[in-house]
Amino acid sequence: MGIEALTGVLLLCVLVFFALGAPVALALGGIAMSIGYMVWGDGIFNVIPTTLEATYFSFVLLAIPLYIYMGQLLTKSGIGDAMFNATQMVIGKVRGSLAISVIGVCSMIGAMVGIIGAGIMTSGSIALKPMLDRGYNRQLALGVIMAGGALGILIPPSIPMIMFAATTQNSVGRMFLGAMMPALLTIAMLIVYVVISCRLDPSRAPLDREQEDVPELSAKEKFRIARDGFFAILLIVAVLGSIISGIATPTESGAIGVVGAILLAILFKRFKLDMFRTAGMHTATLVSVAMWIIFGASVFSNFHLLMGVQAMVADFTGSLDLPPLAIVIMFQIIMLLLGFIIDEFIIVLMCAPLFTPIVVSMGYDPIWFGVLMIINILVAVQTPPYGFALFYLKGIAPADVSMADIYRSVAPFIMVNLVVLVLCMIFPQIILWLPNLVMGGPG
Repeated sequence: MGIEALTGVLLLCVLVFFALGAPVALALGGIAMSIGYMVWGDGIFNVIPTTLEATYFSFVLLAIPLYIYMGQLLTKSGIGDAMFNATQMVIGKVRGSLAISVIGVCSMIGAMVGIIGAGIMTSGSIALKPMLDRGYNRQLALGVIMAGGALGILIPPSIPMIMFAATTQNSVGRMFLGAMMPALLTIAMLIVYVVISCRLDPSRAPLDREQEDVPELSAKEKFRIARDGFFAILLIVAVLGSIISGIATPTESGAIGVVGAILLAILFKRFKLDMFRTAGMHTATLVSVAMWIIFGASVFSNFHLLMGVQAMVADFTGSLDLPPLAIVIMFQIIMLLLGFIIDEFIIVLMCAPLFTPIVVSMGYDPIWFGVLMIINILVAVQTPPYGFALFYLKGIAPADVSMADIYRSVAPFIMVNLVVLVLCMIFPQIILWLPNLVMGGPG
């Protein structure tokens, strides 16, 4: 079987299995093993031990459960609420202040969790009810939670970024730094949209309701809120700073984050055995799912690569006689379409080892392409009708919120992310300036 026909069969099988609702990890791994057995015979079983070794014995990937555990500890202990209250206090009583604080805090919560699904569900469980109770427009409330919670994969520490760095043998620190400016640009543009939207249509964020619902705080209460929020943000800065400064590897910084989260919970008298147990169980569930997906997608990707798909894609893109940037745009469109049916883990594991060597061979920086991939995924998983993030948000929304409500709510925020993606493609220094400044030239 030629590689072109094999690729078509593999993709068709993936679409059929996903349409039938098969578990992602088992579908990808099972398809690769079944078709591989027909092509190679018993030789396909050699892929299993090599994939296991590369996947589960990677020191970099060990950071994934640690970052997820840190996020669970911070959110289950209520420190996520403290960040929300601190941001709201700083912004003050202005129209749309609650929506602005939700964008900021949900972005930080998403960063703590490190994956889109958990980021949106955690953010929504904290912030959606207060916004609806205060009379905010439903579409605005849903939209800012989606936009802020999903930003977690673009704000370090990000699980998909770690996976990209691990699968393409690039620096995690450079990836984290490269994503900082696009993340800040996205947050700034989201806030500008909220401010302008609320000014043009004051009914979207009733000012008088906010003034009634936000009571005047005593000096002691303000100090407590500011303290809790400051130390929670400081922990995230410390985790990222330890990687950038070279003090710790990404895995070691994850351990620092876990210890720091426990210490904060104890310091602020939020530590309870039940909270500790719940955070551990949720982490175990998320990590188990993530690791099975990583393994299944890695088996699928490795089999496809060993069959020569990378050479096929390189030959195909070369035969098109397109400018290098047009080929990058083509890759972006492919990943965007994939994001309609699969989640961020699988897109990274399938596309990063396939597309990155081709992009690098055309003279582009792999960090630039990696961050573009993350922004692209951010857009794809929020895009109707099948973006995974839409269903995460539906899962925590009130029963009377329909999918149509969610579809309408995300449109302007997707446009903001698309604008950032285009700007980063046109001006690569938005991504590359900070890692080159801090860590020197391309690594």
